[in-house]
Amino acid sequence: MFSTSDTIVAIATPPGRGGLGVVRLSGPKSAAIAGALIDRPKPLRPRYATLARILDLDEAIVTLFEAPRSYTGEDVVEISVHGSPVVLRGIVRAAQAQGARVAEPGEFTLRAFLHGRVDLIQAEAVIDLVEAVTPLQARAAFDQLEGTLTRRIRAVAEVLFDLMATLEASLDFPDEGYHFADADEVAGRLKQVRRDVRTLLSEADRGRVVREGARVVIVGRTNSGKSTLFNALAGQARVIVSAEPGTTRDFVTEVVDLNGVPVTLVDTAGFRDDAGGVEQEGIARARQAIGVATVALVVADRSRPLDEQDRAVLRATEGARRIVVGSKNDLAAAWNGEELGCAALPVAAVTGEGMAMLRDRLKAELAGEDGWHDAPGISNLRHIALLEAAEAHLAHAESAVRGEALPEELVLSDLQRAQQALDEIRGVRAHDAVLRHIFERFCIGK
Repeated sequence: MFSTSDTIVAIATPPGRGGLGVVRLSGPKSAAIAGALIDRPKPLRPRYATLARILDLDEAIVTLFEAPRSYTGEDVVEISVHGSPVVLRGIVRAAQAQGARVAEPGEFTLRAFLHGRVDLIQAEAVIDLVEAVTPLQARAAFDQLEGTLTRRIRAVAEVLFDLMATLEASLDFPDEGYHFADADEVAGRLKQVRRDVRTLLSEADRGRVVREGARVVIVGRTNSGKSTLFNALAGQARVIVSAEPGTTRDFVTEVVDLNGVPVTLVDTAGFRDDAGGVEQEGIARARQAIGVATVALVVADRSRPLDEQDRAVLRATEGARRIVVGSKNDLAAAWNGEELGCAALPVAAVTGEGMAMLRDRLKAELAGEDGWHDAPGISNLRHIALLEAAEAHLAHAESAVRGEALPEELVLSDLQRAQQALDEIRGVRAHDAVLRHIFERFCIGK
């Protein structure tokens, strides 16, 4: 997809002004190009920071990392200067004049992958780490960058490879009647491999919430206290609160950090029968939002008798993951949980009463049984889909192991497909289209 025989250059620090800026070179001419820019008679000493004047523009710290002990596995030079866009762009133009090519997005990390410095899991973890907005996201990405998930996938693949080798040995000597494994042994080993894959997949839901964030939709009838609750959870007055029904007519969103998980709070239009055209559209959108919410917060006003609109909201969220909130708990209660038909968490968003309990309940709902004590091992949708495919092939192979005769060919075919899925996760087998899709997400210079 990209040439790897030339030398690339790019600014490696974010756009704008800063105390420091870095220009990175990678490729066979990196040291020669850097030497020309700093007009240094002596060659750069590998892995030593060299102070030099560069292009009469600035003083620079120039560091050479020789292949293969570099980020990309090629000769790499990093030039650190003051973070002036003028200086940084000047260095890139001068490097181009010396024969370098401006790097494509993600090309440095792609070269690291192609030269075996990282596998595809670790390469994807780089962009996840760059894009992390909460400490938990950063920790999950860094664990994958250090190879935690790689080692777990490799361990499963090695057991699977041994089982495939046993079956292939039986197929190599069909006339002699040799069978190197019987059906019970194969079934037992298959069961263990499937158990390992399912253990990884058990972390998938929690991992996706950490990586992609959660969407918490607040729904209820008009004037039930939705917007006040939204402002309390957001920590600021983002939504106008008014006694006039129908103040909120469309979505209002705010992203908050909830125990390391980026949560998009969504305030929606209140349910009521006599809403006008614009408000009715807002109510229709609120119903749609429930369908894509990670969790729905159903708000019912404890200070007013329950009506048909409250029950309509409860019916609309019946099949969704939800937390029912009894709002305005600082006022006299007009109903109890028995009338509502389900338990309601008492909250007074104005005074803060019950808010800590609501946050804890929301954290538990998002985290599931495992909680947030450890970063999830798997979070990438591509990895999850491939693990699910591998598990399906293993399940099919296990179902084929029946009776006294072991159908080696059928079982082996399924195991090979499962192995291919595991290999694709690590990038052992990766199509150009997949690589392009992954690395296009990267910033230039990484």
